[in-house]
Amino acid sequence: MLESVTFVFFLVFVALIFDYINGFHDAANSISTIVSTRVLSPKLAVLWAAFFNFIAAFLIGTHVAHTVGKGIISIDIVNNLVILSALTGAITWNIITWYYGLPSSSSHALIGGLIGAAISKAGFSKLVWTGIIKTSLFIVISPAVGMVLGFFFMVISMNMSRNSNIAKSDRAFRKLQLFSAAAYSLGHGMNDAQKTMGIIAMLLFSKGFLGPVFYIPFWIVLLCHAFIALGTMSGGWRIVKTMGTRITKLQPIGGFSAETAAAVSIIGASVAGIPVSTTHTITGAIVGVGASKRMSAVRWGVAGNIIWAWILTIPISALISSFVYFTVGYFAG
Repeated sequence: MLESVTFVFFLVFVALIFDYINGFHDAANSISTIVSTRVLSPKLAVLWAAFFNFIAAFLIGTHVAHTVGKGIISIDIVNNLVILSALTGAITWNIITWYYGLPSSSSHALIGGLIGAAISKAGFSKLVWTGIIKTSLFIVISPAVGMVLGFFFMVISMNMSRNSNIAKSDRAFRKLQLFSAAAYSLGHGMNDAQKTMGIIAMLLFSKGFLGPVFYIPFWIVLLCHAFIALGTMSGGWRIVKTMGTRITKLQPIGGFSAETAAAVSIIGASVAGIPVSTTHTITGAIVGVGASKRMSAVRWGVAGNIIWAWILTIPISALISSFVYFTVGYFAG
């Protein structure tokens, strides 16, 4: 049963559910700044973000999907149970962190799930260490880059508006935030939707449905962008509060700076084929914006809790995935 063609279609559906949850979980990243600064209502904000999540399908290649599909575990050990275990580990961790309002990384949850399943089946020798090390390094690099760019864009924005009164500056940055939020949502779609593409293509390639050469069919691209957009439209309101108000208090100028910083970082990583965490990047950018005013403007205790969630994401997702692999494997014979 586990290796049947019917089960393959079931796993494609589960992967799309993960993609939907990814959008649902990360909706807060896309809309928290624009909602907290009251530039758009929550309903309009999610529609705005979802639209740009989807049109990203037509603007970039599938470099990140190839990294996930071939660059984390050896594709020759992939079977239905490996994919099921990886997706279950990632989905479970996403739901746990959503429940507690922690903006963790769906991307790293998926990578942790793949690692746990691969180790359970074939040991450490089937891990692709170059891809894992590169991805793991960006747990530190992406929020650091986001923080530096957030600080940088905030300083520039404040200098540009230094001769303007507060009301005029506020109106200008409210309008600019529409564009920065769109750019961030575009980057989110470019990077995050591609992780699910990689999983689905990996699964279909392992069954011979894609032929002898690994590639990402365009119908998979469209499906994944559609499902992450639908997830974004559903929103993740628990995390919106953490991202938009609890780390630091944002004004339109800060929201614009944070979104622009994160967009630049994520789109750059997507072009380079690096699966980064959009959550880590926007959180770092928000911290950088807060620190540009004064260090005490950042609630470091909240930021510390978020960092703990980042550190635990890959190992806990891997453990859940491994548990699923052995449990399902035992009962399925």
